Amino acid sequence: MIKIYTSPSCSSCRKVKQWFEEQKIPYVDRNIFAGLTPDEIKEMIVKSENGTDDIISPRSKIVQEQHIDFDSMKISELIQFVRENPSVLRRPIIVDDRKIQVGYNAEEIDAFVPRARRFARFACLSCPQYQDCDGHE
Repeated sequence: MIKIYTSPSCSSCRKVKQWFEEQKIPYVDRNIFAGLTPDEIKEMIVKSENGTDDIISPRSKIVQEQHIDFDSMKISELIQFVRENPSVLRRPIIVDDRKIQVGYNAEEIDAFVPRARRFARFACLSCPQYQDCDGHE
């Protein structure tokens, strides 16, 4: 199942949700301010290629004011910090069983289209009757 971690005022979050709805791909919308579980935060960290650098904004007010050094934190301390300060998370964060994407990137988001549908789309585009076919939309 795909989870999209969002905040209500985030325009990129709205774009991502709209894209998933247009693609008819089911997802769970998780408002980061509604309380994230330790397992959700841990999953984000584990799937991030660069750990906290990918998911936490260094420009966040609390990070700058308190000069937070995430590299010196234990994982339990990091999880607790994010739970108490969810605004430090970049948004949106899209997570599925295998991967994570942070932010809205029109080219990279296509990776969340199921493999069978991507293959069918490729086969459809190669078909000489593509323009006359009603099934390609």
